[in-house]
Amino acid sequence: MSKSLPFLVKPEKLDGSMAGDYGFDPMGLSEIQTDLKYARWAELKHGRAAMLAIVGMLVQEAGIHFPGEQFTETDPFAAIAKVGPAGNLQVLLTIGVIELANFNKHYGDGEPGDLGFDLGMTKGMTPEQLKYRQEQEITHCRLAMIAIVGATVQTLIFHEPLLG
Repeated sequence: MSKSLPFLVKPEKLDGSMAGDYGFDPMGLSEIQTDLKYARWAELKHGRAAMLAIVGMLVQEAGIHFPGEQFTETDPFAAIAKVGPAGNLQVLLTIGVIELANFNKHYGDGEPGDLGFDLGMTKGMTPEQLKYRQEQEITHCRLAMIAIVGATVQTLIFHEPLLG
């Protein structure tokens, strides 16, 4: 039985080997996916982007921003237009370079989410400590994805800052 929903049968592929795997798959998506590593890569990638996005929204609304008039917009949807095409192009090119550099890592061997630059933070960790850190990351990724959806909906409905 599933740890997350004790009244549901645990899917076959969710055996607990991946960090944050508690057998939660009420829609049966793990049965469709041939390789769960690809799904975990996608979950980590979107979760990391969501963590950056929600922190960015809150920091910008708190009044902390880069110098310049184009960076003072607190509405995240109006900010895209205010920064202009050059700033948006820089962001898109940076994302593209990171995606191209890691494209082949999504398939094959290796640990999902390992981009190869951890700045030595995992050096000397035991496998148990590393799994604990991975569980923390996936938990925070999932929370951030929920948070950015909530912040986006609140911004679109009420047109007011999140903090105030």
